[in-house]
Amino acid sequence: MKLNTLILGLCSASALAFAAHAESITIATVNNGDMIRMQKLTDDFTAKNPDIQLQWVTLEENVLRERVTTDIATKGGQYDVMTIGTYEVPIWAKQGWLLPLENLGADYDAGDIIPAIAGGLTVDGKLYAAPFYGESSFIMYRKDLMEKAGLTMPDAPTWEFVADAARKMTDRAADINGICLRGKAGWGENMAFLTATSNSFGARWFDENWVPQFDQPEWKNTLQFYVDLMKDAGPSGASSNGFNENLALFQQGKCGMWIDATVAASFVSNPKDSIVAEKVGYALAPDTGLGKRGNWLWAWSLAVPAGTQKADAAQKFISWATSKDYLALVAEKEGWANVPPGTRTSLYENPEYQKAAPFAKMTLDSINAADPTKPTVKPVPYTGVQFVAIPEFQGLGTTVGQLFSAALAGQMTVDDALAQAQSVTTREMTRGGYIK
Repeated sequence: MKLNTLILGLCSASALAFAAHAESITIATVNNGDMIRMQKLTDDFTAKNPDIQLQWVTLEENVLRERVTTDIATKGGQYDVMTIGTYEVPIWAKQGWLLPLENLGADYDAGDIIPAIAGGLTVDGKLYAAPFYGESSFIMYRKDLMEKAGLTMPDAPTWEFVADAARKMTDRAADINGICLRGKAGWGENMAFLTATSNSFGARWFDENWVPQFDQPEWKNTLQFYVDLMKDAGPSGASSNGFNENLALFQQGKCGMWIDATVAASFVSNPKDSIVAEKVGYALAPDTGLGKRGNWLWAWSLAVPAGTQKADAAQKFISWATSKDYLALVAEKEGWANVPPGTRTSLYENPEYQKAAPFAKMTLDSINAADPTKPTVKPVPYTGVQFVAIPEFQGLGTTVGQLFSAALAGQMTVDDALAQAQSVTTREMTRGGYIK
């Protein structure tokens, strides 16, 4: 008995000693489905890296952006890995806030990352964030409701067609909304959708001299079209709906169409979660015939803040989470249709993925069609499709998003929202020295 007790004591002491020497890294991420799935699969990482423990901070999109921005700007050091987007990476890298990812391992194959995605994460030839998933936006629609309305969705529809179809598919008695679109305020929520949409209407945030353009007819046409369409064919309380809320509505069969991130395709087509999985079709984001479609370009990516003391462990995790092997792991556990999309060329060349994911080609076409260097019909001094790649945009986009969300909720008119957007944006751009 005493020998057994001694052995157990020694084992416990060894375990405690090992735990004391294990390095713990804190990962801040968004509460989207692919990231939730990643957390469930991290036993694979810890089995391969028993000396690294993972601590998770999982937040709603707007809250995540606020927290990581505050932490990195104040050098708070709360996180060792941050989930950030295509907007933040080049700005933060140039400010010295991120470490270049130079230790991802010999087998990582960074050259396999889709060029359109890698370009937004690279500064001066160095990769500063690794894409966990990449996306554009497109139309997801109910084929049965489209047929019932007597319509056929084109591969490349116009906004006129989409609006007509949405109104015809709306059935309030059956709790079916013809269309679900983002209304929740935030530069990465409703303004991601509305900025991309405005591009297709010929609008722009600024002219060549950085003068705001919300007082121009193109923005009036964009916002009025959106508010009217959502009033006629959108869900109640739409001003509170972002990506996750609209995803739930679509999966529950309450949306005839949903224009949003291409990454949603695997969730709406998964019969485990979506009651309309067998009825979903896909089409390119709409246009108005001006040469620009209302689709964006984005990647949720993993980056290492410059203030971390655990850079090597952080890069080991990032390498695991964004590798070809991770895609294969998800395919093994969840099926090829559910792997994180939009990051690697090899995925789109994989016959198993092509067969399992009917949305694959449309996703890749949408990603490749978005041009951050020429996002608008008229010339602009900025890059970015659904955002303006300047530090001030995060605050400006959120403020304007609140105004436009209020217009959607009926708390102010479209004209008032645009007038206030013009005023606040002009003030901030003057204060920032953009307008002389």
